[in-house]
Amino acid sequence: MAKVLDVAVLLAGCGYLDGAEIRETVLTLLALDQHGAKAHCLALDEDQHHVVNHLTGQVVEGQGRNMLEEAARIARGQIKPLSQADPADFDALIMPGGYGVAKNHCGFAFEGTDADVHPEVRTFVKAFFDAKKPIGALCIAPALVALCLKDSGLHATLTIGTDEGCSAALNALGARHQDRATAREIVVDDALNLITTPAYMFNDARLSDVFVGIERTVAEVIRRA
Repeated sequence: MAKVLDVAVLLAGCGYLDGAEIRETVLTLLALDQHGAKAHCLALDEDQHHVVNHLTGQVVEGQGRNMLEEAARIARGQIKPLSQADPADFDALIMPGGYGVAKNHCGFAFEGTDADVHPEVRTFVKAFFDAKKPIGALCIAPALVALCLKDSGLHATLTIGTDEGCSAALNALGARHQDRATAREIVVDDALNLITTPAYMFNDARLSDVFVGIERTVAEVIRRA
């Protein structure tokens, strides 16, 4: 009987403008279930950078939300604080996107290549690279990968789609960006066991196309775990 793989799914809150992209997260969990893997949702137990009204797109002043509590909405309460997670307990890592990755896990949305990464997030992500365990990064999450690997001597081949500004920033961080024209496509870095897909970096992507890219990413992660 095949071993059930344990896959960490790192979330940045709930909502694409200030947390984890909900559709990408749910599709990731669906694909993992379809492939017989066990998903373990994780999040920082801290307030997110800010709160955005998803109807208007405006920042809500004077309001705070906890990433762990928000991500628990998607995970149906089945989630742990990142501080309680040991990378050694997992066979692979998948990181859905959403602006929360670029606002809460790091400061890429505000500072670009000069951004810092949250220390807990950096340590967790780097542990998977150090152990050569497979990593899937969706949407803007490849920017987090590039920041985590900055000055490490590792140069990840990855994609965030076709956004010229983001791709130039990733190349400046030492990554090797490859354009991909649709959300259905992936990029595989065999040397680093890294799989990336643009997902909702294409804002007008069809849900079915986003799922194709995510399922292909998950399938590669599972195959390599």
